[in-house]
Amino acid sequence: MNYHWNWRVFWEPAPSGTGTYLDMLLSGLVLTIETALCAWIIALAFGAVIGVLRTLPSKTASLVGFAYVEFFRNMPLLVQLFLWYFVLPELLPRASGLWLKQLPGAPFYTAAIGIGLFMSARVAEQTRAGISSLPRGQKLAATALGLTTAQTYRYVLLPMAFRIILPPLTSEFLSTIKNTSVALTIGLIELTAEARAMQEFSFQVFEAFTAATVLYLLINIVVVIVMRFVERGVAVPGYITGK
Repeated sequence: MNYHWNWRVFWEPAPSGTGTYLDMLLSGLVLTIETALCAWIIALAFGAVIGVLRTLPSKTASLVGFAYVEFFRNMPLLVQLFLWYFVLPELLPRASGLWLKQLPGAPFYTAAIGIGLFMSARVAEQTRAGISSLPRGQKLAATALGLTTAQTYRYVLLPMAFRIILPPLTSEFLSTIKNTSVALTIGLIELTAEARAMQEFSFQVFEAFTAATVLYLLINIVVVIVMRFVERGVAVPGYITGK
């Protein structure tokens, strides 16, 4: 049986009554971007803190950072999302668990936090590597100037480290965008979920997922181009981003 291609399906009314199939995909794309941005903010915030902990001379701080990274990095993202969405409400007191279950937008918040924490472990390793790659003299110079440990990291080490690790951080952000597709398993109607809904309603599976693929490619290309400009703008001669 031959497959019947129909590229005009995108302009046909969607059963949801909210517009065309193209409108469905675009609404999914918007939710994908929103989820990815929120997750990336969480990943950067937690990843920077954990990355710093892993480079401190304190064995306790280093151990805490190591345990955090290994926990979130070695557990599949799908399992983590299931734990946050299905298991956590059952472990909390009944009133709190019921509140979580009935929280409007629960899939969005769960996806943003779950993906953010999952990616924060990877960001932490990038941060640790960036700090460790800096010449030892920078830290010694900061100490000689009378800076505290917190000031040394804030004003000297982290600004340089993040400039060095911008290229791998760009890759991690792209991974964050793609990881949002896993959130359809907890009911988040993002781009992949909308593509699945389109193929179920219209039976045009190839058209639906071809469009989703193109949209993923477009948003990722935009991210790469923007980050290239950022890398050039903050590049330090003699380091990786200074090419």
